[in-house]
Amino acid sequence: MSRLRISNKDARRIWLWTNGLSATPTGPVDVIGMIRRLGFLQIDTIRNVTRAHNHILWTRNQNFREGMLWPLLQGRQLFEHFTHDASLIPMETLPIWQRQFRRLGAKVAQGDWYQSGLAREEIRNIRKRIEAEGALSTHAFDTKVQSREMWARPPHKKALDQMWYVGDLATCYRESFVKYYNLGDRVFPAHLREGLDDQDQVNMLCDQALDKISFGTGGEVQRFWEAMSAQTCKGWLDQQTLVPVSVQAADKTWYDAWGAPDIEDRLERAADPTIRLRILNPFDPAIRDRMRLQRLFGFEYRNEMFVPQAKRRWGYYVYPLLEGDRFVGRCEIKADRAKGWLRVTGFWPEPKVKWTTARLAKFEAELVRFARLAGIRDVDWDVARPV
Repeated sequence: MSRLRISNKDARRIWLWTNGLSATPTGPVDVIGMIRRLGFLQIDTIRNVTRAHNHILWTRNQNFREGMLWPLLQGRQLFEHFTHDASLIPMETLPIWQRQFRRLGAKVAQGDWYQSGLAREEIRNIRKRIEAEGALSTHAFDTKVQSREMWARPPHKKALDQMWYVGDLATCYRESFVKYYNLGDRVFPAHLREGLDDQDQVNMLCDQALDKISFGTGGEVQRFWEAMSAQTCKGWLDQQTLVPVSVQAADKTWYDAWGAPDIEDRLERAADPTIRLRILNPFDPAIRDRMRLQRLFGFEYRNEMFVPQAKRRWGYYVYPLLEGDRFVGRCEIKADRAKGWLRVTGFWPEPKVKWTTARLAKFEAELVRFARLAGIRDVDWDVARPV
């Protein structure tokens, strides 16, 4: 079977369309619809201007407002678990997520993850309190952090997470971003916990991953959920009859990949991206797979939040800037909600991209819109504007 050739321009177009970044981000807000289209939504504690999950949704529809997301978790339309990190996943995905509970539970049992240091009886007592009292947050327990490392967690928090990874506990809601744990049996609908056999779950996870990325290599399919090993994904790939494609990279080379069953129809339907300039979040799904990002767009990006300041190439919380179908730069932004200001504290244009007056005006208009999401009106620069 001959391979369908996808030019780099078409690859960028269909990738942005697949990620909900083609159309002008206006119209009625369908939060669950956006998350279903993406597959899942990563959540994060850092609130630089707004938290990552709010920013990701707002980028796709700027009528989105903070507070629209969490009722879907409490209403059981979403559940929270671990993909690349803590994420909100449509509840209908639960039947094929049972193997991920087992997989991460095995990591805990083997001592790879989150060993709490608590005795088994102490862990059982934590669970018994939730069973008796209902939903509790980590603040309901009291054990002391035993390490001075920045991200060290107290033993009870690790124990809660151990039970959360295996699905014995579940997030029933969040309040001011604080997670409240309840028994999994009370949160997950019983009919959705009746898992398929393991191979069926693998097949459906991989099928959905390919659907959510439209086209990709086996590695890109595996990295979508991060819910299986590369070897397991290869086993799925070897058993499938997929549409073979050849994709042109940003450097004009070609590589072999696989397309969704309706890839030709998607190529026809996918609209050209709007010329609006967008400020993307560091956790945005369109840039999550850094290898794919560089291959398709020639854009190198890394998250430097956990890199010592002296070793950072750019900054602490740096936003990629997408205009049309190319990345034109990156910026660092800081905000103070209490004082009502937002500042551009770092700016790095991409090589060979000229920052015209018109491009700068589009960026500054987007800054104003972004600030408005956080209730901020005072927008300015602490570094020189590009000329």
